[in-house]
Amino acid sequence: MTRRAAIIGHPVAHSRSPLIHGYWLKQHGIDGDYGRLDVAPDEIEAFLGDFPASGLVGANVTVPHKEAAFRAAQERDPVAQALGAVNTLWLENGTLHGANTDVHGFLANLDAAEPEWARALGEAVVLGAGGAARAVVYGLINRGVDRVVVANRTLARAEALRQQFGARVLPVYWRDLAGRLDGCRLLVNTTSLGMKGQPPLDVDLSALSPDALVSDIVYVPLETPLLKAAKARGLKTVDGLGMLLHQAVPGFERWFGVRPEVTPELRALAVADLAAKGQLA
Repeated sequence: MTRRAAIIGHPVAHSRSPLIHGYWLKQHGIDGDYGRLDVAPDEIEAFLGDFPASGLVGANVTVPHKEAAFRAAQERDPVAQALGAVNTLWLENGTLHGANTDVHGFLANLDAAEPEWARALGEAVVLGAGGAARAVVYGLINRGVDRVVVANRTLARAEALRQQFGARVLPVYWRDLAGRLDGCRLLVNTTSLGMKGQPPLDVDLSALSPDALVSDIVYVPLETPLLKAAKARGLKTVDGLGMLLHQAVPGFERWFGVRPEVTPELRALAVADLAAKGQLA
């Protein structure tokens, strides 16, 4: 019997998850299917409440439904529990399980690009304090970073991350960001600034350490203005596409019984899709 999974969101037509999982299904010769399900916010509680009736063995969950998926999951992994958000669902003996693989995706992306990035890293700077920032901050703390500076225009949202994750989080106003970049060795953008159709992200990178790594979780465009500016200064960069690819691995393994790999061929397929839609730069 064909095992079916899907990405659930609203809207969801833009999702590249079917491309990723479709590649792995074909690569491993699995009788499976992965599609898109657009579920409106006023319908998501009922949909998840009767998930077995969907015919799916599991699903990815994207905005705006990650918190609803968290509430619906009867069992949650520790990362989902810590973040209050679920992006991966699966059925096990009739019980709906939930996990959050965003942290895995973020860390695995950095590990693949720069294996030594966390060595003796005393401080990192994170831009933004939304849901994506929660995953990034949690990942950095668990990887042993001593202090994570969170810069946000609304300080209360950054302070909420300190309350959630403890004293190793240092909230600062966005206007005070420049003073925190002196000698910084890891800068991560988790905001939508610089994304296609959004305002630019204007950050002066001149004070960063010469060996700094600059990461942007945005992948449309693939090379954001932030990454372009970092490359112009000779800094190492990590784009957001790898995070998307790596966060998909645990779900595929849960649903289809094979742990897939993020290969250069898969990345090239995703980059070609971005190019076809004019989203590389």
